[in-house]
Amino acid sequence: MHILIIGAAGMVGRKLTQRLVADKTLGGKAVDKLTLVDVVKPEPPAGFSGVVDARESDLSAPGEAEKLVAGRPDVIFHLAAIVSGEAELDFDKGYRINLDGTRYLFDAIRLAHNADGYKPRVVFTSSIAVVGAPLPFPIPDDFHLTPLTSYGTQKAICELLLSDYTRRGFFDGIGIRLPTICIRPGKPNKAASGFFSNILREPLVGQEAVLPVSEDVRHWHTSPRSAVGFLIHGATMDLDKVGPRRNLSMPGLSATVGEQIEALRRVAGDKAVALIRREPDEMIMKMVAGWAPGFEAKRARELGFTAETSFDEIIRVHIEDELGGKLP
Repeated sequence: MHILIIGAAGMVGRKLTQRLVADKTLGGKAVDKLTLVDVVKPEPPAGFSGVVDARESDLSAPGEAEKLVAGRPDVIFHLAAIVSGEAELDFDKGYRINLDGTRYLFDAIRLAHNADGYKPRVVFTSSIAVVGAPLPFPIPDDFHLTPLTSYGTQKAICELLLSDYTRRGFFDGIGIRLPTICIRPGKPNKAASGFFSNILREPLVGQEAVLPVSEDVRHWHTSPRSAVGFLIHGATMDLDKVGPRRNLSMPGLSATVGEQIEALRRVAGDKAVALIRREPDEMIMKMVAGWAPGFEAKRARELGFTAETSFDEIIRVHIEDELGGKLP
C-alpha cells in the first residue's frame, strides 16, 4: 500500500507514522511506500523497509494537491490544519489552511477520479469544535453543527464537503472528530486548549504550568495513543457500515479541570499539583465557555472505536509513551 500523510510533521502525524512503521501493514496489506508532507519537511522514520518520500509542501498553495495525488496513494490521512487559537487570531490564514487546502485536496482527487477511476480512502481529522453552546450533556450523535469559532466553522464546512464528495463517489471518506488530545507531548502550541495538557505535562517533570480557567471547566479528552488508533481504524474499517453520515464524534473521557488535577495528585503526588499556577485569561475563558463537555459517541463505539475511561489512565499512557514508563 501507498500511504499519504498530510500534516506528517505534527504530533499526531509523527505518531501515526511511527505506528505504521511498527505495524508494517494496514488492513492486512503491506505498507511499502510512505509519502510524508507538511509545511516543514517531516523527518523520515527509522526502521522502515519501504520507500519514504518526505517533502515540504503547503497544501493551500495552488497545484500542490495535484502533485500529492499524482502518486495515487491508496489511503490519504489529512491531518494538516492550524489550531483553534491561531485560526481565531488570524482569520485569513485559518480559512486558507483549514478550508482552502482541504478543498484543493478533495478537488484534486475528484479530477483524478474522473480521469482514471482513482478512488482512495480519505481519513480527515475534524474536531469537536464543530458544535458550540448551548449544548446538552452528553451531546448526541445527531446534534446539529453549531460552531462558535472560525476553526470550528472551517472544520464543519470540510465535513460537509467530505460527505458530498463521498456521496458522489470521488473517494471513500470518513471524518474523525477528535476530542481534545491530552496529554500532548512536547512544547505548548497555539491551541486554546493547550492548557489541558500543560497542567499535567509540565508538573510531571517538575516544571511549573499555568491554568487560565477555573477548575469547574468540563471538557472531552483522549490520549495521542487513542487518536492514532481512531485514524488506523478509520482507514481499515468497512465504511459501508457507517452509512451516509461519514463524520463521527470519537469516544473520549469527560472530565473537569479539577478532576484532571486530582488524577495528577493520585499519580504524581501533591508536589506536582503545587506546580500549577492560576492565571485567569479572559479570551481563553470566553472560548472555553462554548466548548463541548462530552459526547455520547454511541455510533463510533458501536463501530469499534475505543478510548481511555479515566484520567489516571490518560496520565499513565503519557508516562509510558513519553517518559520511559516512569516519572523523573
